[in-house]
Amino acid sequence: MVADAVLPSGADGLRTKRQRRGQTVLIGCAVMAAFGFVLTIVLGPLAIGASDLLSVLAKNLGMTDADHVSEVKIGVVENIRVPRALLGFLVGAALGTAGAAMQGFFRNPLADPGLIGVSSGGALAAVAVIVLGGAALAPLLALLGAFAMPIAAFGGALLTVFLIYRLSTLDGRVVVATMLLAGVAANALAFSGIGYLTFLADDTQLRDLTFWTLGSLGGAVWERVLPAVLLMTISVAGLLTLARPMNCLLLGEDDAKTLGVDVESVKRRAALLTALGVGAATAVCGIINFVGLVVPHLVRLMTGPDHRFVLPGSALLGGALVLFSDLIARLAVSPAELPLGVVTAALGAPFFFWLLLKDKKRSNLG
Repeated sequence: MVADAVLPSGADGLRTKRQRRGQTVLIGCAVMAAFGFVLTIVLGPLAIGASDLLSVLAKNLGMTDADHVSEVKIGVVENIRVPRALLGFLVGAALGTAGAAMQGFFRNPLADPGLIGVSSGGALAAVAVIVLGGAALAPLLALLGAFAMPIAAFGGALLTVFLIYRLSTLDGRVVVATMLLAGVAANALAFSGIGYLTFLADDTQLRDLTFWTLGSLGGAVWERVLPAVLLMTISVAGLLTLARPMNCLLLGEDDAKTLGVDVESVKRRAALLTALGVGAATAVCGIINFVGLVVPHLVRLMTGPDHRFVLPGSALLGGALVLFSDLIARLAVSPAELPLGVVTAALGAPFFFWLLLKDKKRSNLG
C-alpha cells in the first residue's frame, strides 16, 4: 500500500509498528462502539437489566422465552432502544467515514461532509416540508405520510451534490477547488432559505424546526430506520473500498494516476457515496455537527494517514461518539431530551481548542 510504500527501505520495523498501532486503534474503537450500543439499550428512564436484555435477545433468536421480563420492557427494547442504538451507530459511522473521505479527497484535515452542501441541502428540503407542509405541500404530505420529510431531506441532499458536481466538472474532470467554492456558496444559499422559512414559521413549526436542525434520534422507529440503515450501510461499505486510492491521492493527483488510480472515478464515487450516507443520516435525524470533522482527525492522530485504518476507525469511533452523545442527551435533562447536535458540538469544540493550543505550542518551539 502507498502509505507503507513511501517509507524508506529498511523500515520494516516502523511499518509493522504502524500496522499494529492501527489494528489496536480499530479494536479499541470497536470495543467503545459495542459498549456504547449496550449502554444505549439498558440506560434510560426505564432501566433494563443485563439479564433482561439477554433474555429479550435470546427470545428474538428463538433460543428461549422471556416470560420473566415484562411486556413493557420487551416493547421498549425491541421497538425503541434497539432501533435507536442501531440508527445512532450507523449515523455516526456514515458521518465519520464521509468526513474521512472528504478530508482525504480535499487533502485537508479540516474538511467535513458539510463542505459540499450535503447537510444544508437536506436541511433546507426538510424545513420546507415542516413550514410549507400545511399549504403548498399538502398533497405531497398526504401521499407520502410519515416518510415525506425523510424523503425530502434525502432528495435535497442528493440534488445539492448533483448541482455542485455539475458546476465543478470541466472537460470531464472534477476541479476540487471549484467544488469547494460551490459547496460554500450552496451552504450560504441553503441557510439563507432556512432563515427565510424560519421567519415564516409559526410557534409550533419553530419548535419542530429547531429540534430537527439541531439533530435528534428521537424518531427512531423500525419503519424509518430500516431504509436509512440500508443506504448508510451501502455508503460506509463503498467508502471503505476507497482506502487504497485515497492513500494514493495523498501523493497528489499526478502521482496517483501514475500508480494506476482513476482519479476522476474516485472523486465521483467519494462525492456520491458521501451524499448517500450523509443525506440518509440527515433525513432521519437532522443535522449533527462535528462528527464528520472531529472523528477522522482524531483517528488520524492515533493511526497516521493510512486510510486502511482511518476509514474503518472513523466508522467505529463515529458510531461510538454518536451513541455516547445520545446517551448524554437522553439522561442529562431526563425526562426531557437535549438536541443531539448540541451535545456533539459541546464535545467537539474543546477538542479543536486543544488542537489549536497544541499547534501554537509547536510553532513556539519551532
